[in-house]
Amino acid sequence: MNIYVGNLPWATTEESLKKLFSEYGSVDAVRIITDRNSGRSKGFGFVEMSDNTMAQAAIKALNGKEIDGRALRVNEARPASENNSQRKRY
Repeated sequence: MNIYVGNLPWATTEESLKKLFSEYGSVDAVRIITDRNSGRSKGFGFVEMSDNTMAQAAIKALNGKEIDGRALRVNEARPASENNSQRKRY
């Protein structure tokens, strides 16, 4: 399952995010989205877990959890095509 993690503190690293989710099961991949020009975190990322039951437990436990003064937003990631179709076009 691909999990969206939003409202990340700027100092969060992929390693620290993996460690946080590893408490709930095996983590296959972690990716924090960064700005192309500055390399700075955009404040969100994705975590992949192969076991859906453990992924759901992680979502339930971590959604709203405060880290460095920021409440995480954690939910199942929507497919990229669904995200693109919801964007406003000008």
